Amino acid sequence: MPERTSYDVVIVGGGHNGLVAAAYLARAGRSVLVLERLDHTGGAAVSTRAFTGVDARLSRYSYLVSLLPPEIVRDLGLRFAVRKRTVSSYTPAVRDGRPTGLLVGGGEARTRASFFGLTGSNREFTAWQRFYGTTHRLARRVFPTLTEPLPTRAALRARIDDDATWHALFERPLGELIEATFTDDLVRGVVLTDALIGTFTTAHDPALRQNRCFLYHVIGGGTGDWDVPIGGMGALTDALADAARGAGAEIITGCPVTALATDGRTAEVSSPRGTVGARRVLVNASPRELARLLGEDPPPPAEGAQLKVNMLLTRLPRLRDTHVDPREAFAGTFHIAESYGQLETAHRQAAAGTLPAAPPSEIYCHSLTDPSILGDELVRQGYHTLTLFGLHTPARLFAADTPENPATRDRLLAATLEELDTHLAEPLAGCLARDADGRPCIEARSPLDLDRELGLPGGNIFHRELAFPYADEEDERAAATAPGRWGVATGHANVLLCGAGAVRGGGVSGIPGHNAAMAVLEEDSRS
Repeated sequence: MPERTSYDVVIVGGGHNGLVAAAYLARAGRSVLVLERLDHTGGAAVSTRAFTGVDARLSRYSYLVSLLPPEIVRDLGLRFAVRKRTVSSYTPAVRDGRPTGLLVGGGEARTRASFFGLTGSNREFTAWQRFYGTTHRLARRVFPTLTEPLPTRAALRARIDDDATWHALFERPLGELIEATFTDDLVRGVVLTDALIGTFTTAHDPALRQNRCFLYHVIGGGTGDWDVPIGGMGALTDALADAARGAGAEIITGCPVTALATDGRTAEVSSPRGTVGARRVLVNASPRELARLLGEDPPPPAEGAQLKVNMLLTRLPRLRDTHVDPREAFAGTFHIAESYGQLETAHRQAAAGTLPAAPPSEIYCHSLTDPSILGDELVRQGYHTLTLFGLHTPARLFAADTPENPATRDRLLAATLEELDTHLAEPLAGCLARDADGRPCIEARSPLDLDRELGLPGGNIFHRELAFPYADEEDERAAATAPGRWGVATGHANVLLCGAGAVRGGGVSGIPGHNAAMAVLEEDSRS
């Protein structure tokens, strides 16, 4: 049972955002209780020994960090750090019958030479520099606003102070900008991938889903860099849990919340361990889960569209493209079947109800940048992890799967690895390590697996569709309240979203947790 019967704040869900909120509020002197359904904190941002008898701690679900503001690490005194990847990406290709590829990283000269080797001119490299120079300027202006009260659309546009960029990224489908900037199909695809991570859409979606996803993928840290968490993703959430407990927050795991009742001023939160009262409730779960707890109608379905695969290898596989070292190719994001045309074809096939014939995916090797996630003996023997994130596989395609018979997921995994093998000089299967029971060290998760395991609605890693990081008309009407000003409001005055479903949610960022805590403290300062 909790130590008290009533708290200033009860937080539903002990994922990283809930822990951020708990740490801030407890440090500010509030009584805080965190209730977590699973037997551990961390939610999707955890490290796990996924393979029996193998000393490797993999970031099982979330695996890279871009949107976590350094100020949260500083404010909470976290012992946590990230490390830059030396290579941004490698994309294998076949040109004129020969294996080649595009390597982005290793210095400007190396990247320029790779563009020239792929395309035969400097045009695409020059366009690339100009394009990402623009996104870097955008990032420097937008990223600091994510931990401030939600700006209006007009205020954010004024802050960006670049009408051409605003029009291209906030008003017109991203595909128009990509096609106007680049001519090479493979280069176009590399750019488009940032608009499709966890988002089932096309380059020319008039609803601009791709633009919103792209924006969050290129503004992190004010640079757009995606960094490797030292010690794995669990190092972050363990540090957050320590910070929250150290500040006085109570955290109870293995305690699912079963109901939530509120009159707008006080609330009651029920679990198998009893009912506690709260002045405010912060929900670090999806809007679908919030509706269930309140007994309200659920929001529109939010479908995920990704395959998540974790692997442990005895060594990295050799590549057909002999001009690049596998240690470079897998250090960044290794793109498979992600040319512009391939991405659009895969979307079209999945939208028609079939698995993509050439499943697009991207892979990276955490242990190349941070070997600390492996035991000393595995490092000595040259073992490595691989993490694969597949695109354009919406939850609806897995409707016939069950935990006992995930036939569709298994077919997709086989097709995805077969597509990867077309760019390898040897089958990946021959490089897979074996666990203590002799089984290959590989695990896969479909969107429906993520729903069952983590409560992600339809496997949607963002909980619902992403929103641009400004207040729309409805948000502006709610701006008279602190939750409205911070983008964490719900239909109940004392119930706030502090997870990925908040405005400016998604990714491993801590931003919704920070903003929900700031809304609580702002309201308290007014009362």
